[in-house]
Amino acid sequence: MFRVTRYIRTLLEPAPVPPPRTPPGPVVIWNLIRRCNLTCKHCYTTSADIDFAGELSTDEAHRVLDDLQRFRVPALILSGGEPLMRPDIFELSRRAKALGLYTGLSTNGTLIDETNIAAIADCGYDYVGISIDGLEQTHDAIRQRRGAFRDSMRAVELCKAHGIKVGLRFTLTRENHAQLDDILALLAEHEVDKFYLSHLNYGGRGRRHSRRDAWHRMTRDAMTRLFDHCRGELERGIDREYVTGNNDADGPFLLQWAAHHFPEQVPALRRRLEHWGGNASGQHVANIDNLGNVHPDTFWWDHRLGNVRERPFSEIWRDPRDPLMEGFRRRPRPLKGRCAGCRFLAICNGNTRVRAWQVTGDPWEEDPGCYLTNAEIGVEPSSSRRIAAPYQAIQAVELT
Repeated sequence: MFRVTRYIRTLLEPAPVPPPRTPPGPVVIWNLIRRCNLTCKHCYTTSADIDFAGELSTDEAHRVLDDLQRFRVPALILSGGEPLMRPDIFELSRRAKALGLYTGLSTNGTLIDETNIAAIADCGYDYVGISIDGLEQTHDAIRQRRGAFRDSMRAVELCKAHGIKVGLRFTLTRENHAQLDDILALLAEHEVDKFYLSHLNYGGRGRRHSRRDAWHRMTRDAMTRLFDHCRGELERGIDREYVTGNNDADGPFLLQWAAHHFPEQVPALRRRLEHWGGNASGQHVANIDNLGNVHPDTFWWDHRLGNVRERPFSEIWRDPRDPLMEGFRRRPRPLKGRCAGCRFLAICNGNTRVRAWQVTGDPWEEDPGCYLTNAEIGVEPSSSRRIAAPYQAIQAVELT
C-alpha cells in the first residue's frame, strides 16, 4: 500500500527522514469466505452467491488467529467474498481485537444496515473499507446489481453515525476513470475518513477483464489529480487519508510530481520512498484464502505455499524453500525487461509481479501495468511500450 497523504504531508511539512522500519510480520489479508451476494466484474476471487465446500470452521479460524498474534502480524484485514455473509464474522472479529490485532473489514457494504450496524460497531474494527466503483449507474453495472450503490453509500452513513472509521475503495478502470473527481467529491460530502485507489490487477474475473485496465495515460492523469487533490486538502487543513495499491509505479510518479511542485524536497522524498521499498508481496504482505491456503498476496491464488490446517501460518511463511518466495525476498529481485534496468527499482521493487505472470507466464518479466515511460525510468527504447500523448500531465524530469 502506498500512503499518498503521508508523503505529500512531508513535502508540505519537511522533517528529518527517519531510518527504515521492518515490520515484525506480514500484513495478512484473510478471505474468510468465498460466498458473496454480488458478482463484480473485476472480482479476484471469482466469488458467487453459493456455498463453497471446505472452508475453515470457527475453531480452525480461532487457531489461526492465535498463531497470527504470536507471529506479531501488524494488521489483519478480514475479506471475502463478502465477509458479512460468514455466520461467525463478529465472533472472529471480536477475537482478533481481543488478541490485540489491528483489524479491518473489507466489504461491499450492501449488507450493512440498521439491523447489524450496532454489532459491527461493537466489534471495534480499526477500519471498515467499502467498495465503490463509480457513480450509481457505473457502480451498479460493475457490481451487476441495481441498487448496490445506494446500499453501499447508506452503509457509509451508518458507519459514520456509529463512530466507525470508514473508507471508500475504488478500482480504477476505463469505465470509471472520468468519474474520479465525482468520487473524490463524495468523500467530502459524506466525511469519509480514507480513500483507497486500487489499480486493476489480473486475478480471478479481473484477469478476464484485464483489457479494461485503465490506459497508461489515464492512470497518469488519475494519479496526478489524486496528488493535486490530496495536496489541496492538506493545505486547507483537511486531514483525510489517501492511499493507493497494486501499482508501485505510484512511488516514482509521485517523485516526478514533487519535482515540479517541491523540487527542493526531492532528495528527502526519494530516501523516504526507498525506505518504503515498493512491492511487498511474499515479504510484508500475505494472504490466507477461504480454504486455509496461504499465498504470497491476494492475487496469487494459483500459487499455494501451504495450508493452515496442515501447518501454522507462521511456519509456512518462514519456510525458505519456495522458489517464487525466494525471488520475492531477494533484493533486487531477479527481474527482466524494463524492470531490470529501471532506475527506480529501489523504490518500486519491480512492481506487481502477478500481472507479468498472467500476461507472459514468467513472474519476473517486466510489469505490463507500469505506466512510466522508458525515458522516465532510464532504459533503452528497444523495450519501448509507448503511451499516448493525451493526459501525460507530468513529463520526464531528471531525478538523479
